[in-house]
Amino acid sequence: MLVDFWAPWCGPCLSLGPIVESVAEQYAGTVQVVKLNVDDNPSIALRYCVQAIPTLILFRDGEERDRLIGARSKEAIARTIDAQMGAASN
Repeated sequence: MLVDFWAPWCGPCLSLGPIVESVAEQYAGTVQVVKLNVDDNPSIALRYCVQAIPTLILFRDGEERDRLIGARSKEAIARTIDAQMGAASN
């Protein structure tokens, strides 16, 4: 699961939105992609120590496996997912 921690007032978050949607389409059926508004869910953001947005956290088997902070390219996000998927098969 890839969680996009974002807020509607965050410019970089809004720029990242279409990229995250594209990643969700690319990995449909393999990786669940969800968006979490930190203003609506502050306790969850606090639980995962999200101190800057946008933050993308990749979970596998309920555990955090990787974290990307700041706006990233689709390629960078895909590399992170692919690396974890490869690690899952080892």
